[in-house]
Amino acid sequence: MRKINTRNFVRATRGTAREINRRIVLNLVKEHQPISRADLARRMRIGRGMVTSLVAELLADGSIYEGSTAHAPRGRKPMMLFVRTHDRLAVAVDVRFSRTYLMLSDFSGRPIALDEFETIPDPIALVAGLARRIQRLLKARDAKSKVNGVGLVVPGMVDATSGRILNAPQLGWRDVDVRAALEKATNLPVHIENAPIACALAQMWLGDGDTETPRDFVYLTVGDGVGTGVVVNGEVVRGHDNTAGEFGHVPLNPNGPQCLCGARGCLEAYASNLATLSRYLGQEFSPTETRRLLQESGITILDVIARARDGERRAIDAVEETAGRLGEGLAIVINALNPSRIYVGGEITELWEQIEPAMRRKIRERALTVKAAETPLVPEPASSYPRLRGATAIVAAPVYAAPQVA
Repeated sequence: MRKINTRNFVRATRGTAREINRRIVLNLVKEHQPISRADLARRMRIGRGMVTSLVAELLADGSIYEGSTAHAPRGRKPMMLFVRTHDRLAVAVDVRFSRTYLMLSDFSGRPIALDEFETIPDPIALVAGLARRIQRLLKARDAKSKVNGVGLVVPGMVDATSGRILNAPQLGWRDVDVRAALEKATNLPVHIENAPIACALAQMWLGDGDTETPRDFVYLTVGDGVGTGVVVNGEVVRGHDNTAGEFGHVPLNPNGPQCLCGARGCLEAYASNLATLSRYLGQEFSPTETRRLLQESGITILDVIARARDGERRAIDAVEETAGRLGEGLAIVINALNPSRIYVGGEITELWEQIEPAMRRKIRERALTVKAAETPLVPEPASSYPRLRGATAIVAAPVYAAPQVA
């Protein structure tokens, strides 16, 4: 049970209770569409009259719409209900160490248009460049009036209330506010989130209802860095100062290579895409050296993955070493949190059949029980745009989430 915060709370009112019921209806439609009013009433265990009233409000504000009629053995054919997503849009932005990606998508996470460019390290210049590209993206699709907001994800810690980026080691940003400037430049609401947390939110809010997302899970992102989004009892764990879940900076070896955060031997320094590329190029990972090597070689993680798939020994060794290190990190996550499932997102999952055995070996070596060692691992390939879907989710999720009461 959650203790009521007597210093910061919102009093429940009749309107709040009705709004909660509206959100329940909306989520039931989202998860079971197409669905009839009668089926909604059965699932909510309330009268048809109340459901009809709640549905009428959701139809009026455009959250849902009526579609085709369903077959009925007798009497009037029921009108089926659907969540309105196709013309409710979000601009998703994924800022990474090397490149920044944009996606115009609808509220289901379906991509409509994509763009990318080399990341600009200076936050002011990045905002200016982003704003220009967003405006161009929306103008080309005549979509400005349909966009509900911009979702921006970063590889770092974010204050969930203010949107300030507290520390993003890969970008070299500390206590940076880009939200206000981007809102002013685009004239759109901007939501900012830690990338792994956003990926976890996408699992919770952008599912199609066919596969139920557990209430306790971890989302591990493997990109230019390594991060985790932790969900316990259906809520993201943020910690007292928004720094919870930073398993990417748990040290595997205190005498290991220096990480972008400044410490040594972090999981990220062994298992990120940058670390894999350094290993492939025959170098120990270091922030400055890796940047130089990548610029000179032009090699990308997708190149290494393709070469590993084609049987190149050096690429296979680099990827399998990364997989083993990820297994060590996942064993720490499992022992600390005991999640019911772990999602793994990133380019390296394109080689899932090759890397999962190495991950599993390390997990079995280090997990505290046999059952814990069997924790399901679910890959989410980069081709499904997990981080951009996460950026979409932080715009869409508030539409479906229950109102805050306490």
